[in-house]
Amino acid sequence: MTPPSAPFDLVIFDCDGVLVDSEPLALRVCVELGEELGWPLTEGEIIDRFLGRSERAVRAQIAERLGEEQAAVWGERYRERLDAAIDAELTEVEGIGEALDGITIPHCIASSGLHTKMRRTLTRTGLYPRFEGRIFSASEVAHGKPAPDLFLHAAARMGAEPERCAVVEDSQYGVRAARAAGMRSFGYAGGLTPAEWLAGQGTVVFDDMRKLPALLAA
Repeated sequence: MTPPSAPFDLVIFDCDGVLVDSEPLALRVCVELGEELGWPLTEGEIIDRFLGRSERAVRAQIAERLGEEQAAVWGERYRERLDAAIDAELTEVEGIGEALDGITIPHCIASSGLHTKMRRTLTRTGLYPRFEGRIFSASEVAHGKPAPDLFLHAAARMGAEPERCAVVEDSQYGVRAARAAGMRSFGYAGGLTPAEWLAGQGTVVFDDMRKLPALLAA
C-alpha cells in the first residue's frame, strides 16, 4: 500500500516517446508518406499536428486534406512501414528501466495508441510484463487527448482519484489532457517535443527519465 505521505497514488504513463522510443520512427514514416501522397509536411508540422493524437484523430486530419481514399492508403502504408521499423530498430526510451525500478507506487499506461501496437512495441522492448493488465488505449473512450477522457478512464479502472494521479507525457496534447483531468503532469522533453510546448500550469518539465522517481517524490 502507498504510504499516506506519498504525493501520488498512481502514475499514468504515456507509451510512445515515454516508454518506447517510437516517435522518431513514426516521424520518418509520416514524412515519407506525405511526400508520396501529396501532403508534404515538415518534421515540425508532423510533431505539432500528429504527436500524441489518437489514430482516428490523425486519420481525420489526413482525410480532410487528401480525402477518405488517400487516408486509407496512408493508414495501411503507415502501419506496414512502422511495424517493420519497430521490429528492426525500436528501443526503450533511455533511462526508463531505471526510472521504473525506482517507482514503488502503482503505475499504468494510458496511450493514444491501439492495444495491438502497444503490445508489439512493449514486447519488443521487454517492457510488456511491467504493465500487463494495466494498459489503457484511446480506443476505449469517446474522445482522445487533449480531452481528459482517457486519463480519467485509467484512474477509475485503477481505483485512484484524479487529483492523486501523476501523468508522464511527451506531447502537448498529453499534458493538456492531464490538466483537463485535474492531474499533475510531468512533461518529458528528452524526445521530439520542444520543452516550451510542454510547460504550463501543474506541469514539471524534465529531460532525463532517470530523474523521474525523485521528481514524483518531491
